[in-house]
Amino acid sequence: MRSPVSKNPALLEINTAVFLKRMRTLYRQDIDLGTIPKEQWQDLRHKGFDLLWCMGVWERSPGSKISALGDTGLLQAYERALPGWNEDDVTGSPYAVHSYLPDPTFGTQEDLRTLKAGLNEAGIGLVLDFVPNHLALDHLWTLTCPENFIRGTRHNLRNNPDMFFQTKQGDILAHGKDPNFPSWKDTAQINYFSPSARDALIDEMLRIARSADGMRCDMAMLVLNSVFEQTWGAFLDGAPRPTEEFWSEAISRVKSRYPSFIFIAEAYWDLEWKLQQLGFDYTYDKKLYDLLQKTQAQQIQEHLWAEPSYQSSSVRFIENHDEPRAAAAFGRDRSTAAAIVAATVPGMHFFHDGQMEGSTIRQPVQLCRQRQEETDRRIYRFYDRLLGYTRHRLLRSGDWMLLNPAPAWEGNPTYRSLLSWIWHRDGEFRLVIVNYSPDHTQGRLYLPKALIRKTTMVFHDMLSDASYERQPSDLVQSGLYIELGPWQAHLFHIA
Repeated sequence: MRSPVSKNPALLEINTAVFLKRMRTLYRQDIDLGTIPKEQWQDLRHKGFDLLWCMGVWERSPGSKISALGDTGLLQAYERALPGWNEDDVTGSPYAVHSYLPDPTFGTQEDLRTLKAGLNEAGIGLVLDFVPNHLALDHLWTLTCPENFIRGTRHNLRNNPDMFFQTKQGDILAHGKDPNFPSWKDTAQINYFSPSARDALIDEMLRIARSADGMRCDMAMLVLNSVFEQTWGAFLDGAPRPTEEFWSEAISRVKSRYPSFIFIAEAYWDLEWKLQQLGFDYTYDKKLYDLLQKTQAQQIQEHLWAEPSYQSSSVRFIENHDEPRAAAAFGRDRSTAAAIVAATVPGMHFFHDGQMEGSTIRQPVQLCRQRQEETDRRIYRFYDRLLGYTRHRLLRSGDWMLLNPAPAWEGNPTYRSLLSWIWHRDGEFRLVIVNYSPDHTQGRLYLPKALIRKTTMVFHDMLSDASYERQPSDLVQSGLYIELGPWQAHLFHIA
């Protein structure tokens, strides 16, 4: 049975290799995917998480490890993240999939099913990776089904050795590629205009769906017909182009068998809406992340006026394994303000292992060991209160309303730095207010009259434990006066 997921679910990403090492150290015994103590999942559920993304669970590629040990840029990243690292710490990239079976160092397929059962018992769904664009350069298909990949010529290999490679069988295949960046040299590019490749990948997706409740699809926009044509059309020799998008067909086939299965797209280039239209339940909201980094409250406000269905299908985050740690990228104070925004607007609320402890070191995905950092107690206490606030049913299944702050007095423009919204249902509401700026801010909020009660209203701030009494007549006539310091916020419960 699949675990129930709320309207605005909370997802936690863990690095599977690092997490298992941590569990083995914590419990002082050998632990695999099937033997993680259930108390770990009960703790996650208590914190309010609905979904656990076990990033990098699939079998690592020997060829990817060799590549990862020969890349100068990666070697420098390893030294920054884990001084004194050794070759055993490098496993290769989890995004150069050798097979869609659990890596043997993590356990078996049966262990993966046991993991899912334990999570579901705790009320948490399991999310696993699917890497649509490419496979490892030494994946079995490169030998048995070379027609599933973009093929090149000896001329291509000779003139562009960074983009093409030769297999043991003598076939010349292309490395996986984003059109804006160099090739990933530990991968082989799948040919999405090949019907056999599409069918084979959908079969893999169906197998994944038997062991999970959802999948996070890496760089999902790369396999859209128009993007794929732009990137690889010159190497396809006039091959027939498909009329249907891969995602439309694949998601339809998986959901026909597993109706509640969740599809999450890593997506960029303003293609999020298109991917939602093709069937994705959620797409990354990189635009909100970028706006939060640029400190532009007004632009954030404009972004949040988007179509409600788009909002509710957006994945909100301030860090993940592809981005710098939030405490380092934003700074401590701004990171907490950004976290409140990302965790209290509609959509999927995405957290990263270590984010709640204030970690600052970004971990290369090729490493299986992590440097220990001391927990930032202030950030940890902040997240404890934030997650306590977002667990409330109003923020999970209530109705959301974006507010328009007003000046505190004529000639005071600082109200433009305020962001505010309400979650409400049946007359009950919670109020979020954030000063998203490095300056002191004053403003007023005029609440919907239907939510203003006839007796004294007490606004209790779940962040500071402070309470403020306000009379209904004052709220109607003058609004709720707000004064906040740099990056400060109120998470109000109205009693």
